[in-house]
Amino acid sequence: MKFILPLLLSCSFLADSLLLPATATSSQPSLFAFTNVNVIPMNSEALLKNYTVIVRDDKIITVSPSSETEISSATQVIDGSDKYLLPGLAEMHGHIPPSKRTANMPAYFDDYYVKSTLFLYLSAGITTVRGMLGYPGQLELKKRINNGELIGPNLYLAGPSFNGNTVSSPDQAKERVIQQQKEGWDLLKIHPGLTLAEYNAIAETAHSAGITFGGHVPQDVGIVHAIKSGQKTIDHIDGYVSYLETFEGPEQQTKLDEIVRLTKKHDVWIVPTQALWKTIIGAADYETLQEYEELKYIPEAVLNNYINYVDNLENSAYYDPVNAQGHADLRQHILSEMNKAGVKILMGTDAPQLFSVPGFSIHRELPLMEEAGMTPYQIIESGTRRVGEYFSSRDNFGTITVGERADLILINHNPLEDISHIKNHEGVMVQGRWFSRKIINKKLNEIKSYYNE
Repeated sequence: MKFILPLLLSCSFLADSLLLPATATSSQPSLFAFTNVNVIPMNSEALLKNYTVIVRDDKIITVSPSSETEISSATQVIDGSDKYLLPGLAEMHGHIPPSKRTANMPAYFDDYYVKSTLFLYLSAGITTVRGMLGYPGQLELKKRINNGELIGPNLYLAGPSFNGNTVSSPDQAKERVIQQQKEGWDLLKIHPGLTLAEYNAIAETAHSAGITFGGHVPQDVGIVHAIKSGQKTIDHIDGYVSYLETFEGPEQQTKLDEIVRLTKKHDVWIVPTQALWKTIIGAADYETLQEYEELKYIPEAVLNNYINYVDNLENSAYYDPVNAQGHADLRQHILSEMNKAGVKILMGTDAPQLFSVPGFSIHRELPLMEEAGMTPYQIIESGTRRVGEYFSSRDNFGTITVGERADLILINHNPLEDISHIKNHEGVMVQGRWFSRKIINKKLNEIKSYYNE
């Protein structure tokens, strides 16, 4: 490596406050160099050993062998020796709390909850969140993050829900599509309860307006029609299970093969959220869930809601753990067949929902993706390169290549050998702002103390 007056700085130089940007505040560009690091670029399955990655402001400007790389004296150096640099991960079905609390919202929906939720995502290496339920003030929140006023992941936001309560007619559905597109939402969120006519009106208007739509599959619509109508993402594998459960034995597999081919043909993306749905349907180990270490980072009222859900489910006359496990097994089989067929899969968990703590929930999802037959590379791809491809018309990120947005994770061990290594990182960079493990741990301890006083 060639140094021009090298200046080696500590990785823990950042301000601690979540209200301060983590980049230089002067007019000078912010420069970082990850040196002597093993790069997993995700534009191929290659491993680039002993490389240097240089970041200026929020862009990657150099990816080259360390022995051939010059570093200026203004560069803040992060030693990556024996570590692995990976593109930042995405939560493709997440939720961002309302930044403007209304009278009917829980008391914990305050400013601290919003900021701590954003940081929890970031602390686990989530540098991008596709928010799947729009609330007032969220577009302003996104702007403040992009301007460096707040610390958080890159946000791509669905507008307020299209469902049986918010949509009263096809004409009104069309009006809401146009309104949300003009307001600047990134996509439309589909929920259950829509009639076929209302759904068709949304789909047709969205295509004309140039805005995508995704989420659930309303019962009146059905999975086949949703796929053919150009719904960009089908989240929670919604609609597939109810469709396939109408068939038995070999016929079910035949129908699964057909629907998987149709999904791929129409270029529909899938966001599985397997871990959450095991919890919802009653197939999870609830004792284990309640011992999750990350629960200390959420309000007590939220945790109590989770526990009450479990108690009510287990005491319900309809609770059948055997049937629930069969449902979960079918979901895993669907994901496995989709992966084998090359259907585009996106990483997502639906956090924060039942025992799915923002950021941490990704690490509960990864083992289920692996159990479904996805390799570590395919799993990482679903949260990096595939996400960049999904948002390619808006931004340039998802791989470690020159010109891409500088969203990065510095990991201690090779995640291509063991996917669980992803959670053991030394720091996270989002839009060129670096958060060392020390800074992350300090803020996590503050959040824990705040919610456990």
